[in-house]
Amino acid sequence: MGHHGHPRGSCAGAAVRGSSLVRGQLGVQHTRQSCTRARVLTRCPRGIHDRCCVCCLDPAAPAAARPWSGHRGRHVRGRAGGRVDLPAGARRHHQHLEHHVLRHPRGVCRPDRRISRAPAAHARLPALVPAHPRPLGAPRPATRPAARPAARGRPLVILVIDVGTTSLRAAVVDGDATIRALEQRAFPPQSPAPGLVEFDAAEMARLVLEASRAVIERAGPVEVVGITTQRASTVVWDRTTGAPVAPALGWQDLRTVGECIVADAEHGVSVAPNQTATKAAWLLGTVEGTDRELCVGTVDSWIAWVLSDGALHVTDHTNATMTGLFDPLADRWDPDRLRVFGVPAATLPRVIETSGAVGPATALPGTPTIAALVGDQQASMIGQGCVHVGATKITFGTGAMLDICVGSERPTQLRRTEHGTFPIVAWSHGGELTWGIEAIMLSAGTNVDWLRDDLGLIDRSEQSHDLASSCAHTDGVIYVPALLGLGTPHWDYGARGSLFGITRGTTSAHVVRAVLEGVAQRGADMCEAAEADTGLRIDSLRIDGGMSQNPTFTQALADATGVPVEVSPVVEATTLGAAYLAGLVSGDWNDTSDIAESWNPRTVITPSAPEQRAATRERWSRAIDRTTGWIPELSALNF
Repeated sequence: MGHHGHPRGSCAGAAVRGSSLVRGQLGVQHTRQSCTRARVLTRCPRGIHDRCCVCCLDPAAPAAARPWSGHRGRHVRGRAGGRVDLPAGARRHHQHLEHHVLRHPRGVCRPDRRISRAPAAHARLPALVPAHPRPLGAPRPATRPAARPAARGRPLVILVIDVGTTSLRAAVVDGDATIRALEQRAFPPQSPAPGLVEFDAAEMARLVLEASRAVIERAGPVEVVGITTQRASTVVWDRTTGAPVAPALGWQDLRTVGECIVADAEHGVSVAPNQTATKAAWLLGTVEGTDRELCVGTVDSWIAWVLSDGALHVTDHTNATMTGLFDPLADRWDPDRLRVFGVPAATLPRVIETSGAVGPATALPGTPTIAALVGDQQASMIGQGCVHVGATKITFGTGAMLDICVGSERPTQLRRTEHGTFPIVAWSHGGELTWGIEAIMLSAGTNVDWLRDDLGLIDRSEQSHDLASSCAHTDGVIYVPALLGLGTPHWDYGARGSLFGITRGTTSAHVVRAVLEGVAQRGADMCEAAEADTGLRIDSLRIDGGMSQNPTFTQALADATGVPVEVSPVVEATTLGAAYLAGLVSGDWNDTSDIAESWNPRTVITPSAPEQRAATRERWSRAIDRTTGWIPELSALNF
């Protein structure tokens, strides 16, 4: 019997033009449709005939929000579980033939044969790819939403676990990149002293399992899992008991600055305190006794271990490259660096591809397959469709990260480049590494927090737009957002935030607008650095993160960069990026070209005053020169 009680192979109550009943590779009969429409039938004295055409049915969406192609006056309500029911008037005159259908990303409706529990899902993933996927570049059906990627075969349901710096989320994503359900848990780190950032890895594990099980209970079974996490944060745990041996160190933790300086001075090894290398060495040095078998890992490794009940100790190339211990050019943990920092190779995870079947998540209902591990910034990059050479995104959160795809050409060196960017692995799949360049802004949204929490100019972050938009310009005020120093391209930890051009007529609106425009100018700095280091031209810029919702800021960013700014349809694109990568394994997407086609910005902002850009950038450069070097001792640091 099928999931809802229909005999397997039964098509009673649904007819599809050009359909044929075939036996799938899993031995389950289903309808192979050649069109994009499913017919809801009614019975009347003259026989069975079409009542209406239903497209892209979503049982979880409100009726008014569903796209009914050409039938907006005759909404058909989808009840829980996918049941299609006719309006009350139709039921009075006809006997409704109901059938359970699933939404397919191409608009194809199939009989619902979802398996409630699939302990062997990981073993059957390759068999789910159909023999004849849609050729790349083929036109999409007219009834299909333009922003949805093409899927192959029956789309699988994806669980995405997204662990950020202050919270974590578990989301169920359908095979058309629609987030069906979401559970979020607050998980801020602790700061026992200035510069120290720690978190409880055991509590993180508990919350991940709690949120994942809760969202699966709400949304139904999932078949594959994608994991995206903050990068470089470090956990050390006992391989036998699975218990962390000490508080984990967050990526912002600065307790190992001295070790970074010594490593460079004595060994010529350059690492930053926000990388894993010195954190792992510090944590291993706190463990009493040498007879314990320990595991060292970043957050993605820890979550994979937890989901697999200790069967998997793995990480992927995007996360491993950020540790300062891995050589992606040789595809191995660097033995010289391991020696310098005293990290035994046996404690480190196996490095796997970003997108690929890893193993079963036995700690979750249905034992879905872990199919993707990826760092958060790379996930955001992929979630915004930046998968072709030159495609660029910036995530504006507490800080800001620019990532640009540079393709499969290997970098000549892994150190910071001439203009202050870093080579990264964007993702790995199918035996190939795709590379990127990353630029960093140390403080972005933090400046808005400063306006709200310290200056009291606004009560809520959203009010920064309201106040800033009350004046047409800053009246000459310039703000340099260097509360924590300057990142790309300057890399001056001794720089400090500065306000220039204040007069007796300067108001709070001018200051708030100057802050937003200052962050935008720093975004332009990063774009120029990325272009200089890659030789690529950024023709448009995609953005996500909290500041992407601020209209004053997004317009200022377009004006500062001189290119159109495309705003992500979701505030945090990391979840979609991990879903896309897992979907490459399950067959929900053919390849990265399908991911690129899925991009559909919420809005596009064009530069409003291009003739003023050169003069504005020149004044900005003078302000930057006056901001650097305020604390010489910190300015001398070079990581």
